[in-house]
Amino acid sequence: MLTKAELIGLLSDMESDRIERTISTSKTDKFCEVICAFANDYPNHRSPGYLIVGANNNGSLGGMAVTDELLLNLASIRSDGNVLPSPAMTVEKFALPGGEVAVVEVQPSTVPPVRYRGRVYIRVGPRRAVANEQEERILSERRSSLVNTFDSLPVTESAINELNIRLFDEYRAQTIDPEIVANNNRSTEEKLASLRCFDLLTNKPTVAGILLFGNNPRFYLPGGYVQFLKFPGTTMTEIPNDQLELSGDLRTVLDGLRAKITAYNRIGMVQGEGFRDKSVPDYPEWAIRELFHNAVMHRDYASTSPIRFYWFSDRIEIQNPGGLYGTVTRETLSRRNSYRNPVLAEALKTMGYVNKFGYGIQRAEALLREHGNPSAE
Repeated sequence: MLTKAELIGLLSDMESDRIERTISTSKTDKFCEVICAFANDYPNHRSPGYLIVGANNNGSLGGMAVTDELLLNLASIRSDGNVLPSPAMTVEKFALPGGEVAVVEVQPSTVPPVRYRGRVYIRVGPRRAVANEQEERILSERRSSLVNTFDSLPVTESAINELNIRLFDEYRAQTIDPEIVANNNRSTEEKLASLRCFDLLTNKPTVAGILLFGNNPRFYLPGGYVQFLKFPGTTMTEIPNDQLELSGDLRTVLDGLRAKITAYNRIGMVQGEGFRDKSVPDYPEWAIRELFHNAVMHRDYASTSPIRFYWFSDRIEIQNPGGLYGTVTRETLSRRNSYRNPVLAEALKTMGYVNKFGYGIQRAEALLREHGNPSAE
């Protein structure tokens, strides 16, 4: 993060395209567009960009007081799911002689292009703009040299005809601003690449593309399926009374497991208010789904092991290969997030399977607690 001396230098630099100054504290759309543009780093500075709230365009301070509400509003942009993939950013308050400022430091993304509400914003000199087709292609091609997550890697044995383009078009319609879709003249490969599902340098689908839209993902990723077992008792020594291997494109897998949850989540009757009974399931369905979606989003797809979903008479066990990732530990699991698969995380948010990044386990724990179930272990 910046030092105070570096901040003073930035305030007086009128030429840099890595700085945006504003005295507005409520224009969240503007903040998101700026953060998106800095994350895309179209000029390829490979250095952070800075949004400074509380300073005029000429670098003078606005004499404002930075509130906790403003800091929380700025910080929430990272995880509210509107800027995708989620930006790497920090927020800090500085007290200077002429007033306080809030500074958002945005790191260049390693998986561009980054979008805000379906539009790719970039810096063109000191102003921001919506990227045109050629600029988006440049960002997509740059990603190949920056890629560092498994889901962004090309699947070299595959080809574009291994993808279900109808599924991709449906997903793209959810992701991209309709006006941009209507005016789009890109090739299918370029459309796929703009959403990190195709690598233009190798001319191959990425791991994310195969998982999301592949006709047979398991052929290329042997562990890319879910093993569902339903046991009549409490141990695995008993013969399962239902078993299924769920494979295919990711939406098919997620919806297939949801059907199993609905089928086996028994409904019981408990005493309600007055003389009325009410029906209550064994588990809050959303809690189970949140935990399963978390496993799908964070598993290691390089592993040949599947996600294991085992339903016992007294509990549910969900196992995914890969363990904890990045800066996450057992102690910080419910309040810190590191993304092993950022492209898949973006897709799950777009398709409506997750709401906010970083809150899935917290939400599941709250639902279990409210329902009277033991906490997840």
